[in-house]
Amino acid sequence: MYKRFSLLSILISASLWGLPQPSVAQVFAPHVPELDAERMEQQGLFLAQEAVQLAQFQQFELALQRASLAAQLAPASPQVWLLLGQLHLQMEDFDQALEAVLKARELDEEDPAALFELGSVYFRLGEFEKAAESIEQGLEFAPGVPGALFDLGNAYFMLGRYSEAIDRYERSADIDEMFWPSINNIGLVLYEQGDVDDAVDRWQMAVDITEEQEAEPLLAIAVALYVEGKEDEAIDVGRMALEMDSRYADLEFLKENLWGDRLLADTEEFLNLPTMQDVLAQTAVPSLN
Repeated sequence: MYKRFSLLSILISASLWGLPQPSVAQVFAPHVPELDAERMEQQGLFLAQEAVQLAQFQQFELALQRASLAAQLAPASPQVWLLLGQLHLQMEDFDQALEAVLKARELDEEDPAALFELGSVYFRLGEFEKAAESIEQGLEFAPGVPGALFDLGNAYFMLGRYSEAIDRYERSADIDEMFWPSINNIGLVLYEQGDVDDAVDRWQMAVDITEEQEAEPLLAIAVALYVEGKEDEAIDVGRMALEMDSRYADLEFLKENLWGDRLLADTEEFLNLPTMQDVLAQTAVPSLN
């Protein structure tokens, strides 16, 4: 999965939640009335409300079905097309997500939410330049969105523009001091640049923010300790991290979460230690050998 602080952070729109629900008489009328355009749009927006609620309960397939119908009934609503695009993105239907978000963008060219989501779609498609451009355009309309700055930092990171990535991460953390993913990702960038000590400082800051509730910065610290020759301490911290979330023993999962080549290589060596192999067995994670 692609690391994003809040993948569905803009699903809920006031325009969707503020609509009245159809009355019982309308729903259970004994005949099928001809719906005028206004009523069709109202029904479409009501379906979009239902889709949002289903998405909140992780019922994405059902949500997608309702959002697809909503887009047919309310084709002039940019919010509905944006919702549809977000759900396609969640289901990893990237081409359909792109089509829906571009439609939302066409209907409202100045909506930062559509531009941010367009950046997310391009990122998932591996088109990092386009991702950065879209997010930058969105930030012109809404400059103080920590998640968008974080996503822009990720795009710059993937483009190898490390100083710009760190700058956007720092801006994000300046706006929201509790936004630990930005602090964490500064550490990822610094490690790839060979600055292990400063990377560890950032990961420790992320741990302090989350009060040791996040496995990622802890595992990164463990790997850095191992590289520095502090094997016993590294194993203790690594065990703690994997007991929190064993997915972080999966190198592909780490790569999807933007761990760079240098850190991945060191992590693989660390996890292949006999003691860490025992930890992997205890946490039901397949051996890396």
